[in-house]
Amino acid sequence: MIRKILAAILLLVAAAILLVALWPQLFSLQSTPVIAQVVSLRGLDVAIALALVIVFGLLALGWRSARRFLGSLVLLLIVFCLLSIAILSTRGFGGGGTVAKTSGDVTVLSWNTKGDAPGVEEIAKLALAEHADVIALPETTQDTGYQVSLAMKAAGHPMWVLSGTHGTVYQSHATTLLISASLGEYRAVDTEGDTSVLASVIAKPVDGSGPTIIAVHAVSPKPEEMRNWRADLEFLAGRCSGSNLIMAGDFNSTLDELSSLSTKSGADFGECTDAGYATKSAAIGSWPTNLPTLLGAQIDHVLYTSGWHAISFQVIQSEDLAGSDHRPILTVLAPGK
Repeated sequence: MIRKILAAILLLVAAAILLVALWPQLFSLQSTPVIAQVVSLRGLDVAIALALVIVFGLLALGWRSARRFLGSLVLLLIVFCLLSIAILSTRGFGGGGTVAKTSGDVTVLSWNTKGDAPGVEEIAKLALAEHADVIALPETTQDTGYQVSLAMKAAGHPMWVLSGTHGTVYQSHATTLLISASLGEYRAVDTEGDTSVLASVIAKPVDGSGPTIIAVHAVSPKPEEMRNWRADLEFLAGRCSGSNLIMAGDFNSTLDELSSLSTKSGADFGECTDAGYATKSAAIGSWPTNLPTLLGAQIDHVLYTSGWHAISFQVIQSEDLAGSDHRPILTVLAPGK
């Protein structure tokens, strides 16, 4: 009898753990330590659960007295895998690839370069190949951004270079934003606040006619940075408003955390729409590059308000060996709905 009671308790505990890992939003736990990291890697969670299904299934075959208990664990894990895959499927495994760009469209490239790691030539080559109009570069210094702009200017694509940093000790503290001169003149503003540890850049058109553009770098949700991480997301959600705004960069968060901060019906974050989700490509991992895209987390995002809509979205895998642990993401936005 005691064994049966103990087995039942263990199964209830396992079911509770799997439920929290599957949908922590039920308990408002998606932004808490450990759980935030676990839920961000849903694809990896499925892979681990499938491995446990095999292990427990083999144990059940040879351990007759524990067969019922192990079989119940296998069933719980299979249900967890099926529901997790269903959630990932609603976010999309692709289909938001390249489309023909037309007049008025804006191509947004975002790449956390891990402290300028890919180098000027590689960044500029990618930006020119993709005809980028807006380039958000977290963990990229102003000097690298300036050198990239010179390479692009030489190719006939001059860019404004705007940069911010919370110190000069670590390159990871800097964020640089390049904006095509064809979109008009832009200036950085420092009157609306900033993210807490790693810099973000808020840029506004000088003549007021273009979109506000924000290059983002929220701090990662390490145990010692959880408060700053949550504060960064709340700050950015507050900036994600109005009708003419584009926000791109490294949010260190997936839709699980972002969607809890939506402030408008149907929005994915603040008043913004997520380009990956809008194009059914939000289950493709942009981080880390040493995991396959289906096992990684899409923590890099392009978001926009009602004056725009996404017509394509890509997580670019061709730069996996360029030195950064993030993959670049690319979005084409068209004006209007």
